[in-house]
Amino acid sequence: MPLSRRGPGRQHPQRWAAGLVGLVLLAACGPDLVSGPDRDQSSAPAPRPSASGPAATASNDPAAARPKPRRFTVLMTGDVLLHEGLWHDARLDAQRTGRGPMDFRPLLAHMRPAVRRADLAICHLETPLAPAGGPFSGYPLFSAPPAITPALAWAGYDACTTASNHTVDRGFDGIQRTIDDLDGAGIAHTGSFANRRDSRGPLWLRVDGVEVVLIAATYGLNGLPLPEGRPWAVNLIDTDRIIRQATAAREAGADIVMVALHWGDEYVEQPSAFQVDVAQTLAQSGQIDLIYGHHAHVVQPYDKMHGVWVLYGLGNAVAQQEKSMPELYVGNAAQVTFAERASGRFRVAEVHYRPTMVTYFDGIHPMRYLDVARALDDPRYATLRPRLKDANARVRRAVGADGALARGVTPAER
Repeated sequence: MPLSRRGPGRQHPQRWAAGLVGLVLLAACGPDLVSGPDRDQSSAPAPRPSASGPAATASNDPAAARPKPRRFTVLMTGDVLLHEGLWHDARLDAQRTGRGPMDFRPLLAHMRPAVRRADLAICHLETPLAPAGGPFSGYPLFSAPPAITPALAWAGYDACTTASNHTVDRGFDGIQRTIDDLDGAGIAHTGSFANRRDSRGPLWLRVDGVEVVLIAATYGLNGLPLPEGRPWAVNLIDTDRIIRQATAAREAGADIVMVALHWGDEYVEQPSAFQVDVAQTLAQSGQIDLIYGHHAHVVQPYDKMHGVWVLYGLGNAVAQQEKSMPELYVGNAAQVTFAERASGRFRVAEVHYRPTMVTYFDGIHPMRYLDVARALDDPRYATLRPRLKDANARVRRAVGADGALARGVTPAER
């Protein structure tokens, strides 16, 4: 059965099991289809719904009969990196809320309005998930509580990328569990795969009639091997393969092609030579609309090359790393609006950044994922104002380090 979720101010996508892409949608006003990674690449895209309606169709004015150009906003956040402190606080929160042994909703609640306002919201789940009862473990071989997945869905995330240097920390069983838990929460996913068939193509999503393709890959696996006999289980960065998939998606009717890459040097705010080289190759292919990344755990610059925006690193979404490095508790939710041109091709029309910050337990505040602009006016976080101001300035400086602010990148509206 399809899963439908509605958020304030928008319709969440609806995702169907493989093989149902060709079914007719009976409810014309219902949520749009989200097709999974099994979508038949050779099939023609579904007809786009007209924005004009009966009155416009009957009009003698040709301009009135033309569909209104569509706009589409996607929000992307960085690493969901589940360390012990995060699930310690989730246990405490569950005792208060009564929602299971762990409740990650309070961790994510402050960012929920921003996530749910986007037409499509994408997270990056860096850590493989453990069985429901554990055992759980943190660095260096993660096995994280699966209670995070229903909380991510509640927060408004429609899809998550799963290709990271920790994807195989628990072997193929960890990959399978992670995929099963995301499926159970109704969250689409790509980057790691439970079977060869799903690995052959990117993730297709349809939101409000717009066909969006998402490709995800990682630079490596921390020296661990791919699961034996399953070399397809995790996407590794291969520019030729990414371009082939993007080209095939265009030919199959994709309106927007996005690439999410787990890459870069940890704790370094400037992109590495590898990042720049990969971005140049992908951007100049002409097949990709947006490139963004994570893994460095700090915010990296936004840049534009060959007409393509490259958001090198979004920093951490939620993590608990070294407290002596405050930059590891600062992140950035990127918000990109695509607009349809007269040709029917979508182009990036607006790029915004939204500074975020994770609190760490200080005797007053449990760990929380904060929308910095909102938190600055929130009396609950009055004692954190110096840190919030520092986070705001740090993100602005990092995002604009390569001239993005001069090119029109601005803070997202609250």
